[in-house]
Amino acid sequence: MNYRHAYHAGNFADCMKHALLVWLLSAMARKSAPFFVLDTHAGTGHYDLDAVPATRTQEASGGILRLLAAAANDDGPLAAYIALVRRLGLYPGSPSLIEAMLRPDDRLACCELHPDDFLALRQLVARNPAISVHRRDAWEALRGLLPPPQKRGLILIDPPFEDAEEFDNLAKGLILGHARFRTGVFAAWYPIKRLAQVRQFLTAMRDSGVRDIVAASILLREPLDPARLNGCGLLVVNPPFQFEAAAAAILTDLLAAIGTGEPGQGVAIDRLVDE
Repeated sequence: MNYRHAYHAGNFADCMKHALLVWLLSAMARKSAPFFVLDTHAGTGHYDLDAVPATRTQEASGGILRLLAAAANDDGPLAAYIALVRRLGLYPGSPSLIEAMLRPDDRLACCELHPDDFLALRQLVARNPAISVHRRDAWEALRGLLPPPQKRGLILIDPPFEDAEEFDNLAKGLILGHARFRTGVFAAWYPIKRLAQVRQFLTAMRDSGVRDIVAASILLREPLDPARLNGCGLLVVNPPFQFEAAAAAILTDLLAAIGTGEPGQGVAIDRLVDE
């Protein structure tokens, strides 16, 4: 409840998560049947990078601002994401990116607990009948909003990781959500500060009984300092066809644009569990 994403909007972790999200949404749209999207930790929907929170941390300078300055190849793996950011303006959060990619019969449900952020998001999307906004606990929403009527869906889980138990909550949430909606595509973001927590989480998912799991990750440096966000990952259950190759290309291009050359930086695509 204390977390405010405005201080971190447009950082390298947002670029990683949102570039992969755009690809996943494009993959969902390959089929004509409508799909449902659940954004469990939605935030306000968009962020002003010139406002005090963003300028205080300057995190966007090492993320989206550097990426936009470096973007010269309009046909590269990051092209769709970069074009969408430029078209939407400010820095679009996941609800804005998703809204921009919805087709007429697709639907989006957003959950946000922080009262101010909930009100801001509800006002932002008030005129779009395809979007519902809930002031609802994310983990409860996985039980209450799944399975969707559309039978196809993408569930984005992006916790703030304020709680020491967040990795455990994330594993439990993924297992619960998958039990409710076995054909859904689940995309769960996680920070990489120290490897021990990440390894425990990935092991828990590997041993969970859930099938078809891929973890895509990016490191800006070797994760030796647990006080720093050294990298991040996106764990995907039921990834669409060609996700692994696409994620590798997207993250490789992203690292080339925003990497600082510190020891230990790199990209990894790991298949944890086969189909």
